[in-house]
Amino acid sequence: MRIGVLVSGSGTNLQALLDAEASGALAGHVVVVISNKPAVGALDRAAKRNVPTAVISHRDHASREDFDRALVAALRAHAVELVVLAGFMRIVTPAFLDAFPQRVVNVHPALLPSFPGVDAQAQALAYGARVSGCTVHFVDAGVDTGPIIAQSPVPVLDDDTVDTLKARILREEHRTLVASVNAVASGRVRVEGRRVKFAP
Repeated sequence: MRIGVLVSGSGTNLQALLDAEASGALAGHVVVVISNKPAVGALDRAAKRNVPTAVISHRDHASREDFDRALVAALRAHAVELVVLAGFMRIVTPAFLDAFPQRVVNVHPALLPSFPGVDAQAQALAYGARVSGCTVHFVDAGVDTGPIIAQSPVPVLDDDTVDTLKARILREEHRTLVASVNAVASGRVRVEGRRVKFAP
């Protein structure tokens, strides 16, 4: 399956996908990486693997829908079949989602529905959670509300800071994202209502 990855930052989840592909452990091929910000680490990671990249700034568009239509056009130019949001810090609109129905996947650093949105690790610590983790889910029109594909728990330790918790969750994000993308790309996943079901 041809995979397009949307990024906004350093790109460690992108790197997990690229490494899995290089080792033959990814059921797909990353064909383009698009960032809404210039000069981020994710673009360098893609370039080192000779993956085409593009920068499409949300600031250059009058509305979220116009920005999303530009993203769709760029992804379609590379015949993308599955879109992965890997640290992409923008909320996509129906203009985007309708172009890739049940083919947009996001990774979030919390066990949804707990702690959606930004700064999930800080939210978990402030709440006093004893367990956090990560979630990979299909994207819908809400904020981190789409059907859940997979979750991985991570204990919250007594001496955790936001940075130490982030680092431990991130390791699980890498593993869980690759496994989830494989499940979707290999056709083993279907959505029924709010639930994701896996074929044997």
